[in-house]
Amino acid sequence: MEIAKNRVVSFHYTLRDEAGTVLDASAGRGPMSYLHGKGNIIPGLEQALTGKSAGDRLEVTVPPEQGYGLRSDALVQIVARSKFTEGAEIAPGMQVRASGPQGARMVTVVRVERDFVTVDANHPLAGRTLHFSVEIAEVRKATHEEIAHGHVHGPGGHHH
Repeated sequence: MEIAKNRVVSFHYTLRDEAGTVLDASAGRGPMSYLHGKGNIIPGLEQALTGKSAGDRLEVTVPPEQGYGLRSDALVQIVARSKFTEGAEIAPGMQVRASGPQGARMVTVVRVERDFVTVDANHPLAGRTLHFSVEIAEVRKATHEEIAHGHVHGPGGHHH
């Protein structure tokens, strides 16, 4: 069965950066599953998997525009230290949940000063070219419920 819209795809992957450093992998966790055609994975990877079948292996290079987007300097902001929980330890590189006009999102702490904290709301992989090694484990038709909800139910998928 080929990968197409409203098919559930399970795949093993290794994600590397430009230097070949492994950033993430499914090894030890079992395959990742997603509902094809619903934007549940980054566009560049979803496009590359279209038309493939179980057992296929492929190498996919995803430019930032088809991955997590380009970095935006507008998403780097300086906020008052008082906005953080009193006495909370904050250090560069930490990921913290911040609430803003678009709701809650994860931001990375860039710099901590006495009264101010610089945070970056760009996705940690924004602006980076991503290299995926993929092995497709299974392709099946999605259930009516999965199609209605827009994501996979069961092992490897999202849970409510």
